[in-house]
Amino acid sequence: MSISAKDVMALRQKTGAGMMDCKKALAETDGDLDAAIKYLREKGMASAAKRQGREANEGRVAVKISEDGKSAVIVEINSETDFVARNDEFIEMVDGYIAQAEGLADKAVDGIIPVDAFDMTAVTALAGKLGENLTLRRAGCLKTDGHIESYIHPGDMLGVLLELTGEGAGSDAAKELAHDLTLQIAAAAPQYVNRDEVPADVIEKEKEIYVTQMKNEGKPDNIIDKIATGKLNKFFEEICLIDQIYVKESKMKVADRVKEAAKAAGSDIAVSSFLRFKVGEGA
Repeated sequence: MSISAKDVMALRQKTGAGMMDCKKALAETDGDLDAAIKYLREKGMASAAKRQGREANEGRVAVKISEDGKSAVIVEINSETDFVARNDEFIEMVDGYIAQAEGLADKAVDGIIPVDAFDMTAVTALAGKLGENLTLRRAGCLKTDGHIESYIHPGDMLGVLLELTGEGAGSDAAKELAHDLTLQIAAAAPQYVNRDEVPADVIEKEKEIYVTQMKNEGKPDNIIDKIATGKLNKFFEEICLIDQIYVKESKMKVADRVKEAAKAAGSDIAVSSFLRFKVGEGA
Protein backbone atom coordinates (compact mmCIF):
# COMPACT_ATOMS: atom_id res chain seq x y z
CA MET A 1 0.00 0.00 0.00
CA SER A 2 1.01 3.64 -0.45
CA ILE A 3 2.37 5.32 2.69
CA SER A 4 1.90 9.10 2.85
CA ALA A 5 4.62 11.46 4.00
CA LYS A 6 2.13 12.92 6.50
CA ASP A 7 1.71 9.52 8.19
CA VAL A 8 5.45 8.98 8.28
CA MET A 9 6.00 12.36 9.95
CA ALA A 10 3.20 11.70 12.45
CA LEU A 11 4.77 8.38 13.44
CA ARG A 12 8.19 9.96 13.64
CA GLN A 13 6.92 12.68 15.97
CA LYS A 14 5.31 10.10 18.25
CA THR A 15 8.27 7.73 18.43
CA GLY A 16 11.42 9.65 17.59
CA ALA A 17 12.39 6.84 15.21
CA GLY A 18 14.10 7.44 11.88
CA MET A 19 12.13 8.30 8.76
CA MET A 20 12.93 5.08 6.91
CA ASP A 21 12.13 3.02 10.03
CA CYS A 22 8.76 4.76 10.31
CA LYS A 23 7.99 4.16 6.66
CA LYS A 24 8.86 0.47 7.00
CA ALA A 25 6.78 0.14 10.17
CA LEU A 26 3.73 1.62 8.46
CA ALA A 27 4.22 -0.66 5.47
CA GLU A 28 4.47 -3.69 7.76
CA THR A 29 1.28 -2.72 9.62
CA ASP A 30 -0.85 -1.64 6.62
CA GLY A 31 -0.72 2.01 7.68
CA ASP A 32 -2.13 1.43 11.19
CA LEU A 33 -0.46 4.12 13.32
CA ASP A 34 -0.96 2.41 16.68
CA ALA A 35 0.26 -0.89 15.30
CA ALA A 36 3.26 0.85 13.78
CA ILE A 37 4.14 2.38 17.16
CA LYS A 38 3.91 -1.09 18.72
CA TYR A 39 6.07 -2.49 15.90
CA LEU A 40 8.78 0.12 16.48
CA ARG A 41 8.74 -0.41 20.24
CA GLU A 42 9.08 -4.14 19.78
CA LYS A 43 12.04 -3.59 17.47
CA GLY A 44 13.64 -1.21 19.98
CA MET A 45 13.44 1.66 17.48
CA ALA A 46 11.08 3.83 19.53
CA SER A 47 13.10 3.77 22.73
CA ALA A 48 14.80 7.01 21.76
CA ALA A 49 11.46 8.80 22.07
CA LYS A 50 11.73 8.54 25.85
CA ARG A 51 14.95 10.50 25.66
CA GLN A 52 13.79 13.26 23.33
CA GLY A 53 13.28 15.70 26.20
CA ARG A 54 16.82 15.35 27.46
CA GLU A 55 19.23 17.93 26.11
CA ALA A 56 22.05 16.74 23.85
CA ASN A 57 24.64 19.49 24.16
CA GLU A 58 27.78 17.38 23.92
CA GLY A 59 28.99 15.58 20.83
CA ARG A 60 31.41 15.87 17.94
CA VAL A 61 32.00 17.85 14.77
CA ALA A 62 33.80 16.15 11.88
CA VAL A 63 35.01 17.40 8.50
CA LYS A 64 36.34 15.77 5.35
CA ILE A 65 37.82 17.23 2.17
CA SER A 66 37.60 15.25 -1.07
CA GLU A 67 40.76 13.83 -2.64
CA ASP A 68 40.71 16.47 -5.38
CA GLY A 69 40.25 19.23 -2.80
CA LYS A 70 37.24 20.67 -4.61
CA SER A 71 34.54 19.71 -2.13
CA ALA A 72 34.23 19.18 1.61
CA VAL A 73 31.59 18.16 4.13
CA ILE A 74 31.00 18.85 7.81
CA VAL A 75 28.60 17.25 10.30
CA GLU A 76 27.62 17.81 13.92
CA ILE A 77 26.21 14.93 15.97
CA ASN A 78 25.12 15.56 19.54
CA SER A 79 25.05 13.39 22.64
CA GLU A 80 24.05 14.05 26.23
CA THR A 81 27.48 13.43 27.74
CA ASP A 82 31.08 13.89 26.67
CA PHE A 83 31.71 10.31 27.81
CA VAL A 84 29.50 9.03 24.99
CA ALA A 85 31.00 11.54 22.54
CA ARG A 86 34.39 9.90 23.17
CA ASN A 87 32.98 6.39 22.76
CA ASP A 88 34.59 4.49 19.86
CA GLU A 89 31.18 3.45 18.53
CA PHE A 90 30.01 7.06 18.54
CA ILE A 91 33.14 8.18 16.68
CA GLU A 92 32.65 5.39 14.14
CA MET A 93 29.03 6.48 13.68
CA VAL A 94 30.12 10.08 13.07
CA ASP A 95 32.50 8.85 10.39
CA GLY A 96 29.58 7.03 8.79
CA TYR A 97 27.55 10.22 8.62
CA ILE A 98 30.49 12.07 7.08
CA ALA A 99 30.43 9.42 4.34
CA GLN A 100 26.67 9.89 3.95
CA ALA A 101 27.14 13.65 3.70
CA GLU A 102 29.56 13.20 0.80
CA GLY A 103 26.85 11.36 -1.11
CA LEU A 104 24.21 13.97 -0.27
CA ALA A 105 26.21 17.08 -1.19
CA ASP A 106 23.98 17.79 -4.19
CA LYS A 107 21.00 18.22 -1.86
CA ALA A 108 22.61 21.15 -0.04
CA VAL A 109 20.89 24.53 -0.03
CA ASP A 110 23.18 27.47 0.72
CA GLY A 111 25.75 24.97 1.95
CA ILE A 112 23.41 23.15 4.36
CA ILE A 113 22.37 19.54 3.73
CA PRO A 114 18.83 18.84 5.04
CA VAL A 115 18.95 16.48 8.02
CA ASP A 116 15.93 14.61 6.65
CA ALA A 117 18.03 13.50 3.69
CA PHE A 118 20.08 11.22 5.97
CA ASP A 119 19.36 7.64 6.99
CA MET A 120 18.87 7.84 10.77
CA THR A 121 19.13 4.11 11.42
CA ALA A 122 22.62 4.31 12.91
CA VAL A 123 21.72 7.17 15.26
CA THR A 124 18.57 5.42 16.45
CA ALA A 125 20.32 2.10 16.98
CA LEU A 126 23.24 3.56 18.92
CA ALA A 127 20.93 5.74 21.01
CA GLY A 128 19.06 2.63 22.06
CA LYS A 129 22.28 0.79 22.85
CA LEU A 130 23.96 3.57 24.81
CA GLY A 131 20.80 4.93 26.46
CA GLU A 132 21.33 8.55 25.43
CA ASN A 133 19.55 11.04 23.22
CA LEU A 134 21.73 11.21 20.10
CA THR A 135 20.98 13.74 17.36
CA LEU A 136 22.31 14.47 13.92
CA ARG A 137 21.92 18.21 14.36
CA ARG A 138 23.24 19.58 11.07
CA ALA A 139 25.42 18.92 8.08
CA GLY A 140 26.91 21.04 5.32
CA CYS A 141 29.16 21.07 2.31
CA LEU A 142 31.26 23.43 0.21
CA LYS A 143 32.16 23.00 -3.46
CA THR A 144 34.68 25.13 -5.31
CA ASP A 145 36.96 25.68 -8.27
CA GLY A 146 39.35 27.35 -5.85
CA HIS A 147 40.72 26.14 -2.52
CA ILE A 148 38.98 24.66 0.54
CA GLU A 149 40.58 24.63 3.98
CA SER A 150 39.32 22.77 7.04
CA TYR A 151 39.99 23.10 10.75
CA ILE A 152 38.93 21.01 13.73
CA HIS A 153 39.60 22.50 17.15
CA PRO A 154 41.16 20.13 19.70
CA GLY A 155 38.37 18.15 21.34
CA ASP A 156 36.40 17.86 18.08
CA MET A 157 33.63 20.18 19.27
CA LEU A 158 34.26 22.98 16.77
CA GLY A 159 34.88 22.69 13.05
CA VAL A 160 35.34 25.13 10.17
CA LEU A 161 35.31 24.89 6.38
CA LEU A 162 36.50 27.84 4.30
CA GLU A 163 36.41 28.46 0.54
CA LEU A 164 38.84 30.76 -1.29
CA THR A 165 38.40 31.63 -4.97
CA GLY A 166 40.26 33.71 -7.54
CA GLU A 167 43.28 33.13 -9.76
CA GLY A 168 45.55 33.06 -6.73
CA ALA A 169 43.44 30.61 -4.70
CA GLY A 170 45.86 27.73 -5.32
CA SER A 171 48.99 29.67 -4.35
CA ASP A 172 51.07 29.07 -1.22
CA ALA A 173 50.07 32.55 -0.02
CA ALA A 174 46.39 31.62 -0.36
CA LYS A 175 46.85 28.34 1.49
CA GLU A 176 48.58 30.16 4.35
CA LEU A 177 45.75 32.71 4.36
CA ALA A 178 43.14 29.95 4.38
CA HIS A 179 44.73 28.35 7.43
CA ASP A 180 44.85 31.68 9.26
CA LEU A 181 41.23 32.46 8.42
CA THR A 182 39.91 29.12 9.65
CA LEU A 183 41.49 29.99 12.99
CA GLN A 184 39.91 33.46 12.76
CA ILE A 185 36.48 31.98 12.09
CA ALA A 186 36.84 29.48 14.93
CA ALA A 187 37.86 32.19 17.41
CA ALA A 188 35.76 35.17 16.34
CA ALA A 189 32.60 33.36 15.16
CA PRO A 190 31.54 35.58 12.23
CA GLN A 191 28.10 34.95 10.75
CA TYR A 192 28.68 36.25 7.22
CA VAL A 193 31.59 36.73 4.83
CA ASN A 194 30.85 40.43 4.23
CA ARG A 195 28.16 43.00 4.87
CA ASP A 196 26.55 42.41 1.46
CA GLU A 197 25.40 39.02 2.78
CA VAL A 198 23.63 40.45 5.84
CA PRO A 199 19.85 40.39 5.24
CA ALA A 200 18.26 43.81 4.87
CA ASP A 201 15.75 43.09 7.64
CA VAL A 202 18.57 42.29 10.09
CA ILE A 203 20.28 45.59 9.28
CA GLU A 204 17.04 47.53 9.56
CA LYS A 205 16.23 45.96 12.92
CA GLU A 206 19.67 46.85 14.29
CA LYS A 207 19.37 50.41 13.03
CA GLU A 208 15.94 50.80 14.63
CA ILE A 209 17.41 49.67 17.96
CA TYR A 210 20.24 52.20 17.72
CA VAL A 211 17.88 55.04 16.72
CA THR A 212 15.59 54.23 19.65
CA GLN A 213 18.56 54.15 22.03
CA MET A 214 19.72 57.56 20.84
CA LYS A 215 16.23 59.05 21.20
CA ASN A 216 15.92 57.62 24.71
CA GLU A 217 19.24 59.26 25.55
CA GLY A 218 17.95 62.59 24.28
CA LYS A 219 20.36 62.90 21.35
CA PRO A 220 19.50 65.65 18.83
CA ASP A 221 17.61 64.37 15.77
CA ASN A 222 20.19 65.82 13.37
CA ILE A 223 22.99 63.51 14.65
CA ILE A 224 21.00 60.34 15.36
CA ASP A 225 21.48 58.90 11.86
CA LYS A 226 25.23 59.54 11.98
CA ILE A 227 25.56 57.81 15.35
CA ALA A 228 23.39 54.89 14.20
CA THR A 229 25.57 54.45 11.11
CA GLY A 230 28.67 54.32 13.31
CA LYS A 231 27.08 51.68 15.51
CA LEU A 232 26.09 49.67 12.42
CA ASN A 233 29.71 49.68 11.28
CA LYS A 234 30.69 48.27 14.67
CA PHE A 235 27.98 45.65 14.27
CA PHE A 236 29.41 44.62 10.88
CA GLU A 237 32.88 44.36 12.44
CA GLU A 238 31.48 41.75 14.82
CA ILE A 239 29.45 39.59 12.45
CA CYS A 240 31.21 39.91 9.06
CA LEU A 241 34.49 38.06 8.55
CA ILE A 242 36.01 40.59 6.14
CA ASP A 243 35.24 43.49 8.50
CA GLN A 244 36.58 41.80 11.63
CA ILE A 245 39.82 42.79 13.32
CA TYR A 246 42.41 40.19 12.34
CA VAL A 247 43.04 38.08 15.45
CA LYS A 248 46.75 37.58 14.72
CA GLU A 249 47.41 41.30 14.16
CA SER A 250 45.12 43.77 15.89
CA LYS A 251 46.24 46.69 13.72
CA MET A 252 44.72 45.22 10.57
CA LYS A 253 41.36 43.88 9.46
CA VAL A 254 40.77 40.57 7.75
CA ALA A 255 40.22 42.48 4.50
CA ASP A 256 43.77 43.81 4.79
CA ARG A 257 45.11 40.30 5.40
CA VAL A 258 43.36 39.06 2.25
CA LYS A 259 44.86 41.92 0.21
CA GLU A 260 48.28 41.11 1.64
CA ALA A 261 47.97 37.47 0.52
CA ALA A 262 46.74 38.49 -2.94
CA LYS A 263 49.74 40.78 -3.34
CA ALA A 264 52.09 37.96 -2.34
CA ALA A 265 50.37 35.61 -4.79
CA GLY A 266 50.47 38.16 -7.59
CA SER A 267 46.80 37.56 -8.41
CA ASP A 268 43.37 38.00 -6.89
CA ILE A 269 42.13 36.00 -3.90
CA ALA A 270 38.62 36.21 -2.45
CA VAL A 271 36.84 34.66 0.51
CA SER A 272 33.69 33.14 -0.98
CA SER A 273 32.08 31.15 1.84
CA PHE A 274 32.58 29.35 5.12
CA LEU A 275 30.78 27.01 7.50
CA ARG A 276 31.35 27.02 11.25
CA PHE A 277 29.80 24.32 13.43
CA LYS A 278 30.21 24.38 17.21
CA VAL A 279 28.63 21.61 19.27
CA GLY A 280 25.40 22.76 20.89
CA GLU A 281 25.67 26.34 19.61
CA GLY A 282 22.25 27.80 18.90
CA ALA A 283 20.49 24.59 19.91
